[in-house]
Amino acid sequence: MIEQGQTLPAATLSELGADGMINHDIKELFANKRVVLFAVPGAFTPTCSASHLPGFVALADKIKAKGVDMIACVSVNDAFVMKAWGEAQNAEEIRMLADGDASFTKALGLEMDTQSFGGVRSTRYAMIVDNGVVTLLNVEAPKQFEVSKAEAILESL
Repeated sequence: MIEQGQTLPAATLSELGADGMINHDIKELFANKRVVLFAVPGAFTPTCSASHLPGFVALADKIKAKGVDMIACVSVNDAFVMKAWGEAQNAEEIRMLADGDASFTKALGLEMDTQSFGGVRSTRYAMIVDNGVVTLLNVEAPKQFEVSKAEAILESL
């Protein structure tokens, strides 16, 4: 599993923008930026939709006021689902990034197998990344939602 002080692995995440599909190289997307990146097991799932993403939507201005250039949500879903979920949650201030094949999640060592529920998904976590280097990593214990919520990250900034 990735640790604080390590550089994010090379990976590509997708985002559906106004002009179509964009495939982002993580190193380029996060270069020279302070980023809050949080991951959810799945778009439109209960805790993710009721609490995790809405918390970051509600606190986006306060988080950015602490010197954060970008807030990004990643999930093992496709970019179409991530865009629709972001729109449904009024997440204009959040970059909704898709890890369709879970390659980024696996490279981080933060995957979990949900079996027939949805296959390989991301563990719930949040991190602060400075110019590609992880400076804070909060990984949730199974079935917990405490350390990766927006309030906990805001407090850490």
